[in-house]
Amino acid sequence: MDLKTAVKSYQFAERAKSELIICSQLTIALAGFPDHEKAGAKRMLIMVLESVRAELEFAFRDTERAEFRKAIGLLSEVISQVESDQYGSASLKLSESVSAVTTAAQGAWQVLSDNGLV
Repeated sequence: MDLKTAVKSYQFAERAKSELIICSQLTIALAGFPDHEKAGAKRMLIMVLESVRAELEFAFRDTERAEFRKAIGLLSEVISQVESDQYGSASLKLSESVSAVTTAAQGAWQVLSDNGLV
């Protein structure tokens, strides 16, 4: 990986990791919402998940890192699970997605480190 791609990959991955962790926390919280609040909260969560997926798609197009593609697929599964009220399994898939982008960050960090930039 060249330095430019490493910098972009690291930036994208760190941002995505933070967003995915927030999504995981929101997914877990949604399970405990009162029934009369769940429908609206679920719609909002799905909108957030779709926004994060769009950012991951941008990251993949810009860097072509397979880890971002994997995270996109996992996030699509999460959206389907949230739509089906399967919050526990959605949270697990979000964890897998965090792992994928963390792998992208680690790879980029190594390239930056090897070149004395971090």
